Amino acid sequence: MNLSNTNTQNTTVQWFNRIALFVVFFWFGALKVLGVSPAEQIVSQLHALTLAKFIPTNIFLPFLGYLECFIGIIWLIPRLTKLAFFLFCCQMATTFLPLFLMPNETWQSLFALSLPGQYIIKNVVLIASAYTIYQAEGVQDIKLEHLSVD
Repeated sequence: MNLSNTNTQNTTVQWFNRIALFVVFFWFGALKVLGVSPAEQIVSQLHALTLAKFIPTNIFLPFLGYLECFIGIIWLIPRLTKLAFFLFCCQMATTFLPLFLMPNETWQSLFALSLPGQYIIKNVVLIASAYTIYQAEGVQDIKLEHLSVD
């Protein structure tokens, strides 16, 4: 087995995933900042159910957009992978809330999601992509520890 070839393939896979996460997070975040996100209605409804007492919608939506843009950018900086993954996990946890807090908006019937529900469930792919990067970074850390000489 050629370890050099395997490392190159792993690096390529990581960069494809990093770029994909950047594109999705930056793009979707920018749409929120510009006020043209197709997710704005469901985000606003969830905000009304959860955070409206603490932060007004007109401040929250752009903040969320800027946060998503920031998360997208830091996926492109390998040394910030742990921060990117942490912020990503926090953001992902909130994206699944409408499935439970707003079932009339996200479900048509048992196992049949509405379009917003499908939009939410596609995040499983983003989670797999982020976890692939996070795990690969962890594996590299372990390999480097074994190679160090005292």
